[in-house]
Amino acid sequence: MPHDLVIRNGLLVDGTGTPGVIGDLAVDGDRITAVGVVEGGATRQIDAEGCIVTPGFVDIHTHLDAQLAWDPIGSSSCWHGVTSVVLGNCGVTFAPCREADREQLAKMMESVEDIPADSIMSGLSWDWTSYGEYLAAVGRWPKGINVGGMVGHCAVRVHAMGERSLSEEPATPEDIDAMCALVDEAIDAGALGFSTSRTLLHRVPDGRPVPGTWATGDELTAIAEVMGRHGRGVFEAAARLGEGATDHYAAMRSEVAMMADISMASGRPLTFGVAHTFGLDDLYRRVLEQVELGNARGANVRPQTTARGIGILFGLSHHTPFDGAPSWQRLRSLPLDEKLARLRDPSSRAQLIEEAAGHPGDSFLSHTYVLDDDSLDYAHDPENSIAAVGARRGVGAVEAFIDLSLETDGRVLLNFPFLNQRLSAVEEMLSDPNVVMGLADAGAHVGQIMDASQPTYMLANWVRELGVFSVEEGVRRLTTDTAELFGLTDRGVLRPGAYADVNVIDFDALALRLPEYVHDFPGGAGRYVQGSAGYRATIVNGRVSLEDGHHTGDLAGDMLRS
Repeated sequence: MPHDLVIRNGLLVDGTGTPGVIGDLAVDGDRITAVGVVEGGATRQIDAEGCIVTPGFVDIHTHLDAQLAWDPIGSSSCWHGVTSVVLGNCGVTFAPCREADREQLAKMMESVEDIPADSIMSGLSWDWTSYGEYLAAVGRWPKGINVGGMVGHCAVRVHAMGERSLSEEPATPEDIDAMCALVDEAIDAGALGFSTSRTLLHRVPDGRPVPGTWATGDELTAIAEVMGRHGRGVFEAAARLGEGATDHYAAMRSEVAMMADISMASGRPLTFGVAHTFGLDDLYRRVLEQVELGNARGANVRPQTTARGIGILFGLSHHTPFDGAPSWQRLRSLPLDEKLARLRDPSSRAQLIEEAAGHPGDSFLSHTYVLDDDSLDYAHDPENSIAAVGARRGVGAVEAFIDLSLETDGRVLLNFPFLNQRLSAVEEMLSDPNVVMGLADAGAHVGQIMDASQPTYMLANWVRELGVFSVEEGVRRLTTDTAELFGLTDRGVLRPGAYADVNVIDFDALALRLPEYVHDFPGGAGRYVQGSAGYRATIVNGRVSLEDGHHTGDLAGDMLRS
């Protein structure tokens, strides 16, 4: 009998880090059935000569919890080789949830992750109460990618404690027992872990820190031990790494030590985000040192970071850096063609330039970089800042932005990296064996950032252009390293018996497209999306889901349960 699918003559990079070899790969049903030399015919063949063939990428830090209900392909992740995602990061989830708490959880998600609450409320069926029922609901959704989720501390605390969940007072033993019961139900139902938020950046709409921010180590350890009893699940945290403290470094050491203790007490892996900022230039390095000390004591702590700066996008189609000025505020409400007409009008242009002075300051504009079709510069090159571009043109930064907007019909974007601001620090973090790829935040901050394209940037920049990592190591970081952390067996690897999640990539052509702002959320809400070039095909569970960047309409995604 012919195989269902055979991919022939590609460089097989299996995800384990071992050297790639030229060969074939056979698929029957949803599984890989042969790797190497495949004899015989196939119902369908893909010629991968000149391409690399990799496992589908596994993104462990997404916030697609609601979006998948109305966007089954999981864009923009699907356009960057991602075939499996983990939901429920940073403590914010939609379950467990009583009917009376739905709007509170939706607004909390909007406040923390910039996903419109109105879209969430109208886009979700809300036909669940427990986390297990939520997973069952997600299981019924058509899906183009594989989906698993963690249960979030915010929802668990609201369900167990009500309004007291936001208090700085410690949870009572009865509260902790109630939370542990909810987490026990979630893990038993297949949740991939538990997530919490401790950063002071995450707040509910009235400005208070989210539920769980002030949780004690006893509360967190008790919850983690639930996963320990099940023998499965990852503890994920948006950690408080020194923020709000007089001595940042002492507070950070205490936080990382507590996370190591939680990992050791539960026997479960723990992951949290770490990034570089100029304000605390060496904090990331000290964090990694403390992680190494904790792991030497027996913990399993895996910090996660991104492959580039986490940047706020500005463009004429949405926010601009100059929106603090009245004339720019009025511009925001206009259709794009009318905005461009205002930029062309001499009197309007003069007013826009004049009022934008000081909104924002020169320092900000010197660290805000131009993204256009010809130059997707995520390298933080000072020569590509909007201030430097203006200087070369003999105009100020505001006028340079206006001119670039006119020259590109409003497509040009500016990117201000507020985390991972120094790329040598990113390289150092990526090179640390304890660090795992994460923080791409697919589905989150939809009007601010677009980092779901992280796999493409990782391979195109750090592997192909800079040669910091081999192809095999770059692929391993996006596949088996992330899959194994979350216990996703038979994902992220090319071997007989594994699920047939596969990418066929023209490595030389691999590239990012310019992000665009579109209005395709429920109610017409907007978001940034970003495409790619170079992905010849993406296969999910044995079925071709994308060809040359276009979705086939085949929705073969499955549920990922612990």
